[in-house]
Amino acid sequence: MSTIQTQDWELPVRYTEEVANAREANAPVHPLILNRWSPRAYEPRPVPEELLATVLEAARWAPSSSNQQPWRFYVARTPEEHETFRSFIKPNNRLWTDGAPVLILIASEKLKEDGGPNGAHAFDAGAAWGILALQAQLVGLSTRAVGGYDRDKAREALGTPDAIELHAVIALGYRGDAVSLPEALREREKPNGRRSARDSLLPVPTAARR
Repeated sequence: MSTIQTQDWELPVRYTEEVANAREANAPVHPLILNRWSPRAYEPRPVPEELLATVLEAARWAPSSSNQQPWRFYVARTPEEHETFRSFIKPNNRLWTDGAPVLILIASEKLKEDGGPNGAHAFDAGAAWGILALQAQLVGLSTRAVGGYDRDKAREALGTPDAIELHAVIALGYRGDAVSLPEALREREKPNGRRSARDSLLPVPTAARR
């Protein structure tokens, strides 16, 4: 696989073999996009603080409506912080999230700085997650988003104020071997496909169609 050297990490300029065998773009797409997928297996080695800082810094620069920057992050790194996250992640997801060295709960501030409602807070938090995931891929880390957790328990455990909405838990770390997963998950540890972009297009009504 060819690479472009970028400071302390390498940017792939071709699809990895496993991605090339599982995914096919219908239009030119940079390999960084397709090479990013969501594994469940993670190595136990810790994520260096400087790489974690880079990933979060990238999310900081996501697009933001009126530059409100509503995204917020709970980051679990220590054993004690991980234990807090385990109290609200559902058991079937803990089968693999317990192996991730970093867990990030993405949240967003529902109100604007002037106290009015921010209708774009969840949209912007999603943009921050996308940028975070791509930056993680760029520095050699893997990510997987988890929606399977108890939000009420999370609010209680984290002391989340009412003005904050909780979204997804993100597992972050170095990709591990699928053999570390329960047998039922091993066959699913591979890149998946997508429907065509055309199938996601909705019709735009025009005067002639009304």
